[in-house]
Amino acid sequence: MTNSNAQALDLLAIAHQTMIDAGFVPDQPQPVLDELKAIASRTQSTLTDNSTRDLRAVLWSSIDDSKSRDLDQVEHAESMPNGDVRLRVGIADVDALVHKDSKIDAHAAENATSVYTGVKTFSMLPEKLSTDMTSLVDNADRSSIVIEVVLTKDGTVKASDIYRATVHNYAKLSYEAVGNWLDEKGEVPPAVASVPGMEAQIRLQLETSARLLELRKQNGALELQTIQVTPVVNNTGQVTDLAVTEQNSARDIIENFMIAANVAMAQFLEARGVMSLRRVVRTPEQWPRIVEIARSLGERLPDNPDSRALADFLTRRKVADPVHFPDLSLSIVKLLGPGEYAVQDPGSPGEGHFGLAVHDYTHATAPNRRFADLVTQRLVKAVLANAPAPYDGKDLSVIASHCTEREDAARKVERKMRKVAAAVLLQNRTGEDFDAIATGVTPKGTFARLLKPPVEGRIVQAEHGLRVGDRVRVKLLSTDPRRGFIDLRAIGNR
Repeated sequence: MTNSNAQALDLLAIAHQTMIDAGFVPDQPQPVLDELKAIASRTQSTLTDNSTRDLRAVLWSSIDDSKSRDLDQVEHAESMPNGDVRLRVGIADVDALVHKDSKIDAHAAENATSVYTGVKTFSMLPEKLSTDMTSLVDNADRSSIVIEVVLTKDGTVKASDIYRATVHNYAKLSYEAVGNWLDEKGEVPPAVASVPGMEAQIRLQLETSARLLELRKQNGALELQTIQVTPVVNNTGQVTDLAVTEQNSARDIIENFMIAANVAMAQFLEARGVMSLRRVVRTPEQWPRIVEIARSLGERLPDNPDSRALADFLTRRKVADPVHFPDLSLSIVKLLGPGEYAVQDPGSPGEGHFGLAVHDYTHATAPNRRFADLVTQRLVKAVLANAPAPYDGKDLSVIASHCTEREDAARKVERKMRKVAAAVLLQNRTGEDFDAIATGVTPKGTFARLLKPPVEGRIVQAEHGLRVGDRVRVKLLSTDPRRGFIDLRAIGNR
């Protein structure tokens, strides 16, 4: 066996075992496979009754990672005579084939999320469903739940509606190709140029996205720019590089549309007196440390948490020091803490999402990938059908707690596999020095991210006194690719 093949087998085995160690069931159980066979010959129902609108003539498109097939969302924007824009976001009707309390549903509930390790994607649903039968694939008719909002010129939502519809994805587009084109770094993608009217449609989506973003900024939404890396694996399974995900206009479009859709969905359920799952990011307990970081950069933040003040500070720093802005963003993300799911009783004050500066926010736009989104979809479909809610408060509380825990576990698995890939890349660079930034100081240890390459390791020597956000020079002491360990020694602050 060649070294490259051995590494390929090891990486897959490590990913699989890491999933098991984190409490996931990485393989589809036999009852799930049997149930999948029973529905594999079926197709999504389309135009089943008068309540389902026929929107197949609308020029829908999707923008996602180039390799993604589990497409949850399509978009369309329409200019109106008075200057308003009608934005429609179509969400895959996963519930049409994945019925509540089915074997597939039970397995999806157990794992609660898809996990993306770079080496392999462990899908929440069987891939036959998530990448085909319940995916909004290109050039196919699909059932969907459409979230429609009408926006004024300043991005204010004038009206909103949610309904069932049949849609047709005319162009499967990628973040990279569309982003390069919109940011004037490349030509019009062939998938855009080949569809009449699609170029104008995507440009209108960009304009609509800008309206939404400007209003969110005025409300105090945080503009963060963290460095996200994904292992690059060749055909023999060798890790050859770490790809850095760069923010661009295409990602801005999807992010802003997704937020608008999730807010509209939460408000829809609230208005109809239905309990819902909310995604919340609480007011940060570590605000004093954020204030300290700002002070070290010559800035002043109020003593009490203020998202608008923090947003303005971040905007200034991005202009003043764009090179190190990702490092600052990473520190702020760590100090804000992770989001969690919570049950929202209609009429009760919610905790909102501090980072997005929105009061009403749910997860509804990725039912192929997140169980919480599938639950929300069922709640909405019940309202549309004038049917009883499929979950009660106790059910939702259990689901909220479990989904929060599983998504935390998924992040740890993905982080572990990024470390495994990073350790493979660095295994021949022991003894070299690197610039880094402290990303975590916990009872379990002190962690730092190298600036180049952008990988995280643990400072095991001379770490005392470091705090999140500190810049530090480190020496690479050792790597353990199988365990994803990268050990560093601090050799001085920068």
